[in-house]
Amino acid sequence: MSSLRQQVMLKIAANGQSEGRPDGVRAMSIFGINQFSDKVMHELLPKDVYRKLRDTIRRGSKLDMAIANSVAHAMKEWAISKGCTHFTHWFQPQTGSTAEKHDSFLEFDEGEPLERFRGEQLVQGEPDASSFPSGGMRTTFEARGYTMWDPSSPAFIMQGPKSGILCIPSVFISYNGEALDKKTPLLRSMEAVNRAALRVLQLFGNQSATRVVPTLGTEQEYFLLDKAFYNLRPDLRITGRTLMGAKPPKGQDLEDHYFGSIRERVLAFMDRAEEELYKMGVPAKTRHNEVAPLQFEIALIYGEANVGADRNHQVMEILKKIANRMNLSLLLHEKPFAGVNGSGKHNNWSLEDSDGNNLFDPGKTPEENLQFLVFLTAVIQAVHEYGDLLHASIASASNDHRLGANEAPPAIMSVYLGRHLSQALDYIRTGKKRAQTATDFIIDLGISKLPSILRDNTDRNRTSPFAFTGTKFEFRAVGSSSSVSLPNTVLNAAVADALDQTIDLIEKRVSAGIELNAAVLEVLRKKIDAHSAVLFEGNNYDRAWEEEAIRRGLCHCKNTAYAVDALLAKKNVELLERQRVFSADELYARFHTKLEQYIKTLEIEVVTFIDMAKTIVLPAAFAYETQLLQVIKGLREVLGDGTAVREVALLREIQEQIEKLAGYTEQLNSELVRVQSIDDLSQCAKAVGDHVVSLLAEARVPADALEQLIDDSLWPLPKYSEMLFIL
Repeated sequence: MSSLRQQVMLKIAANGQSEGRPDGVRAMSIFGINQFSDKVMHELLPKDVYRKLRDTIRRGSKLDMAIANSVAHAMKEWAISKGCTHFTHWFQPQTGSTAEKHDSFLEFDEGEPLERFRGEQLVQGEPDASSFPSGGMRTTFEARGYTMWDPSSPAFIMQGPKSGILCIPSVFISYNGEALDKKTPLLRSMEAVNRAALRVLQLFGNQSATRVVPTLGTEQEYFLLDKAFYNLRPDLRITGRTLMGAKPPKGQDLEDHYFGSIRERVLAFMDRAEEELYKMGVPAKTRHNEVAPLQFEIALIYGEANVGADRNHQVMEILKKIANRMNLSLLLHEKPFAGVNGSGKHNNWSLEDSDGNNLFDPGKTPEENLQFLVFLTAVIQAVHEYGDLLHASIASASNDHRLGANEAPPAIMSVYLGRHLSQALDYIRTGKKRAQTATDFIIDLGISKLPSILRDNTDRNRTSPFAFTGTKFEFRAVGSSSSVSLPNTVLNAAVADALDQTIDLIEKRVSAGIELNAAVLEVLRKKIDAHSAVLFEGNNYDRAWEEEAIRRGLCHCKNTAYAVDALLAKKNVELLERQRVFSADELYARFHTKLEQYIKTLEIEVVTFIDMAKTIVLPAAFAYETQLLQVIKGLREVLGDGTAVREVALLREIQEQIEKLAGYTEQLNSELVRVQSIDDLSQCAKAVGDHVVSLLAEARVPADALEQLIDDSLWPLPKYSEMLFIL
């Protein structure tokens, strides 16, 4: 009799390709139809209300509360016309995902039902706060938490099975005004960058720009597998990754999946997901096969950082929903399968002014080139001084599996600029001009003592965690399941601080009578000299680089338990308070929350592994041992005592792996009890990181060995060779 696993495999093989693709729909015909966009607001709002709201959105002006009722009414009428019955303040608590509480438009007036949405309901909600992670900022009896509308991010409709939900992007704060979410600090950091960057533009004579915003475009990686396989794997269902599983004969060895032809079932999934995203105004641009089997990527066109962060959450949510509707399971864990590449989220970050100028474009004039160099060196300084904080912002138990595993950048933060830009900065620092060729496609600064600046005449370094790619920086260390809000918050704050310092130094020299260009060059020379240690053009996977990085004084934390200490480092607290992004209490709350999540994640993995070993793997091994014993007994009865040598050897090998696995489950249980007895949260996390993680990795070895020894018809768990190749 075949196992349930084998029955499922046959069913998937027979029916898995039956999903029909939706009819082709032009993106332009549906794009934004479920978004309360500028076009919709212009059509539905009174002109004066529209102008005031547009100023709030485009210029960062304070919201005029007098217009709230008009906006709420228009938003409600628009949503109802789209079939919505409920609204929600959609926000980003510290869980890493989004949260929502649905409220009906239904109200009563003198006993008569009506649909109403008032201004105060639009602007503020009270979803409770007692059960969200707060890092100790709120106790259970201090439950009040408030959502506040973020008008700079457009409202949208999330389509449900029968009706839509009006989602209002919001921040989440406590009764006393502390940030309980990930978006509030992001918005604060955007203001910090705006203040500092405008100082730079004004220094170089730009009086027309009224605002500078950080922009963000994400590339989201993910895995897909059939839901039937997913349901048969407790580890995937509970932890998001396979805690055991033998290496298949073929994984990504032939590199034939990357950019390969997309399977019909996957293409149907992508079409449906993109259709929903387009309706919500999310500009999905690129889709393709990634390196590992059944690994894929979707990339978005950039937008303002808070909008980009919202869009990435929308993408993750839609991918999950569409996968579920199509009997697929979406895996966003950074390392769902051992032995093949994990998933990340490339964070493409830049700065843009209100005139539409990208501030990391070298430009065509000497002044623009100098301005570019000021912004460029500020980023270099930010990564050098606050690399530990950037690592803390992307650290998690799941991302620890990916970073530095020859598939993703290492946890050591370094900056890649490309050969030509690096040579240009080296000349500024040393005064030695490099040789130039006609093929450089240069933009000459036109200033003596300065080299030429290239736009983007260099290859990308895929091993670098922070690479300059022409007119933007690609922060490649962010995990696939993570929110991008915290990494961008830290990056914005650090760059804003570096810009402030640079402008202060330049203005001081100009006040002393030094000509502007000379003052800029003098400051840049000192900045480059002070922070060049973070620049690295080589292979970040090379062990020699790890040793060199330590010699350079760059931060190297082996896991999340150590990385998050940076959140409480004095220099980092001072930075984030100085830039008005976090208070010390808010930082401690995030430190506490990250440690708790780290510990709980690994505790859940250990308990899941022990349960699977005891109730699934070992019983299967015992059943096969019973069969072998019967075979051995039968052979010896017929052929004599000296026979069944191979069967006996196999039985001994299985018994050896059983003993090892049983021993590891006991060790894991004991270690879990030990670390749970440690009162200090930080020490507990470090004990988990130092001992539990490695022990769990060792424990899977005998489990994987048993998978390769036991009769296939008795093995209950879907195998890698099935999950990664049958869809």
